[in-house]
Amino acid sequence: MNLHASIVFIAGLVIIILAAEFVLRGASRLAARLGIKPIIIGLTVVSVGTSVPELAVGITAVSEGSGSLAVGNIAGTNILNILFILGLSAAIRPLPLQLLSIRFDVPVMIVSAIALFLMALDGQLSRFEGILLTMAAVIYAIAIIRISKKESAKMRQEYAEEYGSQVLLKEKNSVLGWVGNIILMIAGLVLSMVGADLLVAGAVSIAQAMGVSDAIIGLTIVAIGTSAPELATTIMATIKNDRDVAVGNLIGSSISNILFILGVTCIVAPNGVDVSEDILWLDLPMAAAVAIVCYPVFRSDRMVTRREGIIFVSAYLIYLTFLLFRI
Repeated sequence: MNLHASIVFIAGLVIIILAAEFVLRGASRLAARLGIKPIIIGLTVVSVGTSVPELAVGITAVSEGSGSLAVGNIAGTNILNILFILGLSAAIRPLPLQLLSIRFDVPVMIVSAIALFLMALDGQLSRFEGILLTMAAVIYAIAIIRISKKESAKMRQEYAEEYGSQVLLKEKNSVLGWVGNIILMIAGLVLSMVGADLLVAGAVSIAQAMGVSDAIIGLTIVAIGTSAPELATTIMATIKNDRDVAVGNLIGSSISNILFILGVTCIVAPNGVDVSEDILWLDLPMAAAVAIVCYPVFRSDRMVTRREGIIFVSAYLIYLTFLLFRI
């Protein structure tokens, strides 16, 4: 493997993860200063914020003619989010599901994954399909805001502790006010594009050196790398036992990846986004199957048991092993 390409890839990954944190902090603090309720910040701003790496990679990939890497990254990330990250959380400690919106989120995740597969059947995702996905993302965000008003007091308190007034109290007398948070968010967006440019360039070079497709690289190392924010958030929440926040964001990110991230990626792609045969007939159906499996698992006793978590993680490792044998 080309050492230079590996260094470029790792540098891009580090920059893009740092950029995601900047965007997340800036956007969350601005939303809190605007008086937006913490639970809404958590279910919308944070879910999209943790998907900034996927957006940056998608836009950069299609601009450089690597559309399969962009689609592979989304499919790979969503599979990783549910099977590995959520499964790992449950394997460490059984995962109770109390968030009301999950009852809505899981069906939306299933429909989104199936819709993506159907749209990709012709081998390409068009700009019009990107517009449809983005419109669906807006409708989803509005619905989540309405549903959040019905959440229990306990759930609202959990989100308030994570994203609420404490942030503003800490910053009340600091220099980092309105302007500082705006600069932080803009800096994060700029850094995300710089990092994505390096990451995609490194990933394509690695793929060429190994003689594999961009899609395989997108499904494996790029997907694992860009999921770092979700992994870190979930592990920390598991340790603190505040996992309704983490699970809500994890499911929300999986939906945002398809509807918003891939939607915007398709819109900015001048000639649409090509979908390779391997992704179309293996990875997109796999992503849809994972989403579908979540429904009965989440509905049974409203808990993901340690055994189910271990099964999820094992399934991901088997899937990853299969991908590596495809190289």
